[in-house]
Amino acid sequence: MRLAVTGASGFVGRHVLAELSRRDVDVIATARSASGDASADGKVRWVPLDLASPPQDVFRALHGPDVLLHLAWGGLPNYRSPRHVEAELPAQDAFLSNAVRNGLPALVVAGTCLEYGLQSGPLAAETETRPITQYGLAKDALRRKLQALQMEQPYRLTWARLFYMYGDDQPATSLFPSLKAASAAGRKEFPMSGGEQLRDYLPVAEVARRLVELAMNPVDRGPVNVCSGRPISVRSLVEAWIAEHHWQIEPRFGELPYPDYEPMAFWGEGGQA
Repeated sequence: MRLAVTGASGFVGRHVLAELSRRDVDVIATARSASGDASADGKVRWVPLDLASPPQDVFRALHGPDVLLHLAWGGLPNYRSPRHVEAELPAQDAFLSNAVRNGLPALVVAGTCLEYGLQSGPLAAETETRPITQYGLAKDALRRKLQALQMEQPYRLTWARLFYMYGDDQPATSLFPSLKAASAAGRKEFPMSGGEQLRDYLPVAEVARRLVELAMNPVDRGPVNVCSGRPISVRSLVEAWIAEHHWQIEPRFGELPYPDYEPMAFWGEGGQA
């Protein structure tokens, strides 16, 4: 089996490649400035590729994969930026549509729980999407375009909505690396929100495993949730991280506001893979 991965040098992408290294699969990895050669075991070939300037035949440039696991997306973590709708959406649509029209048989795309907007409680993959951020709007619009493309050019599509995750190599502005860095710097206190919001978290290695499972069994699933299905308060999660890693730091709850683009309590349903 040949599997292509876009955004392979990113946070999730690096963990996906680590998971794929344990599988019997030929991997084509892409990144904007990819310059690596094949891996030692010959399973990974790097292809430099910029979605803003795609090749004439994307499918051929990716060496004709059986499935494309699409993780690439720019402009993060600024979820409000108009760039997501004005630049990312048309570029992503053009790139993926090109691949499908030139022969790609199956596609797995990373979506986002922000497509659900401010809806609270347990959210199933079939729940109506109501995005309010530019990022959520762009992702949701891309899903709709790809589903419409199936009427013109039949192919198998899985839209994998990612919830929250944590782990090594996460962008520094995220909660886990921020807390880790503050502890490493010897800070005694860590300012944060009240921590009472309920979220759905998975270790990034588990997210990667589930994405690989979806990609290696590329049926036409449509939207699915990649989630734990178990709500946890951010307060409890932070306290568990501190205890697990023996960090000598005290969270200062309530010193920062809650994000206004998320409801206080939401989590995924049906996320097992």
